[in-house]
Amino acid sequence: MTTGPTYLVTGGMGCLGTWTLHHLVREGKRAISFDLSEDRHRLNLLLTPEEQGAITFLKGDLTDFGQVHEALEGCGVTHVVHLAALQIPFCKADPVLGARVNVGGTVNIFEAARLAGLKHIAYASSVAVYGPPSVYRPEVIAADSPFDPRTLYGVYKQANEGTARIYWQDHKLSSTTLRPYTVYGVGRDQGVTSEPTKAMLAAAAGRDYQISFGGTMQFQLASDVAKQFIEAAETPLSGAYGFALGTTPTAIAEVAALIERERPGVSVTCDETPLPFPQGIDSGEFKTRLPRVVETPLADGIRQTIEHFETLLAKGYLNPEPPTT
Repeated sequence: MTTGPTYLVTGGMGCLGTWTLHHLVREGKRAISFDLSEDRHRLNLLLTPEEQGAITFLKGDLTDFGQVHEALEGCGVTHVVHLAALQIPFCKADPVLGARVNVGGTVNIFEAARLAGLKHIAYASSVAVYGPPSVYRPEVIAADSPFDPRTLYGVYKQANEGTARIYWQDHKLSSTTLRPYTVYGVGRDQGVTSEPTKAMLAAAAGRDYQISFGGTMQFQLASDVAKQFIEAAETPLSGAYGFALGTTPTAIAEVAALIERERPGVSVTCDETPLPFPQGIDSGEFKTRLPRVVETPLADGIRQTIEHFETLLAKGYLNPEPPTT
């Protein structure tokens, strides 16, 4: 049995999962990726094959409690970063599978953590637990505003926060969930809010792009969000806590303008129809409860992302025209 901190990252092949593995490896921490997928195309954008050699890869099904339990018990896991989930389009297309993965899979994580003797875990929720702007009066709503999800994905995430509350109530297994809004950066190639990132990739390739929605929302760099999940896993709190990340709300049109400013000659446009979420959610106690807050200014994050994409394109690591889903 290996001694020392060991981090289990579910959904390790996803965008936030790969960034979390990236930072764990770069910090010299033992990392285990638990994912049904073995496709490392996102991880290959962030880590060399030699660096990936430091990761333990487990092909596992989150809906199979036995596999989840074995992963935690058999690998000496001390920290959990639970990120695995099916996103909005996939939950809509297959609600039964979405519930099995997003809700049942999360129950499996909590129960396996309890049986393994863990006292705290970190897991991902989403801004999708909130309702459309018409439900709330202020442009930036309070962190404890009532949930009112309008997608199955949001309903599933709300259920997970209820599960966390009961596990604290019944078993004193504490948890911290983060509710990212629009995550952007290298590796963000799926989901409703991935289009700003696709616009950055298009700009890096010298192509124009049309973002299919508008409005105002909060943006968080994927690298920053991954660091915050690691911090959340390492900082036990007495309870079941949920935090939004609380960055400055920014209009999609302004994001388009920032991309155009970075690569003159490229046109980035957007539709006027906003997504059915509040413009922003206040971070509440987030910045006082967690000792390290990482928040790259949006203009800097866009610049870094475009430059990273350009490097990857030059090396032939990326298709300049990613899938539209």
